[in-house]
Amino acid sequence: MGRRVPAVSRALDILELFLEGDGTLSAPEITRRLQLPRTTVHELVTTLAARSYLVPVAEQPGRYRLGVRTYQLGSRYAEQLDLAAEGQQVARSVAETCGETVHVAVLEGTDVIYIAKVDSTHAVRMVSAAGRRLPAHCTAVGKMLLASLSAEELDARLPEGELPAMTPNSITDVATLRRALAEIAERGVATESQESNADVTCVAAPVRDRSGRVVAALSVSVPMIRWSEARQRELTELAREGAGRLSERLGHHRAG
Repeated sequence: MGRRVPAVSRALDILELFLEGDGTLSAPEITRRLQLPRTTVHELVTTLAARSYLVPVAEQPGRYRLGVRTYQLGSRYAEQLDLAAEGQQVARSVAETCGETVHVAVLEGTDVIYIAKVDSTHAVRMVSAAGRRLPAHCTAVGKMLLASLSAEELDARLPEGELPAMTPNSITDVATLRRALAEIAERGVATESQESNADVTCVAAPVRDRSGRVVAALSVSVPMIRWSEARQRELTELAREGAGRLSERLGHHRAG
């Protein structure tokens, strides 16, 4: 591996500062936050501005914001993204950590479609497979995705009658589902206990794109024989972390 170039690292440090706050900074603020020499910051900012990576803020003399070149690079990156491929990579990493089955799914109508799956290292049969479609309300990923919809979008998707069941534990009443979705939206994580498979429970977290919109969900599925409150806490955190990592790959910037 080649040597890192300090000047390039400093220039990137400057650009990354603009991801925080209101997106504008002055050279003195950059100097103070990065603890760099004033002349170094001035030269780097001048160079970045000359290449349209930074532009002066017209109404705030002395301050800069990100320029059009950063948008062009981000747009090209987004064009090359493949949610299924990115999801498979993250799912594999999560599965290697916990040894359980990991899914990534998207919402289509009132169903979820699994776009990535990595099997557990244990011998457990799952009802899902990449490309398979299941009723969203019976799965953790589906409930997470339904909970992320606006009230108008949810109204348009849910039927007026009874919901289909996959197991005796599946939610079939729309009012009950709505209450469950409201709780999921508040918690930011969904659970499913023996609702799509009588022997399995799942936890799921939302995956966001660069605009912050929920575009998928990542879940960890566990057979009931290995389920406990402690395991639930552990896997919930792992699902959140995995979904966050996939979101970052899609260009989402997590606050803090």
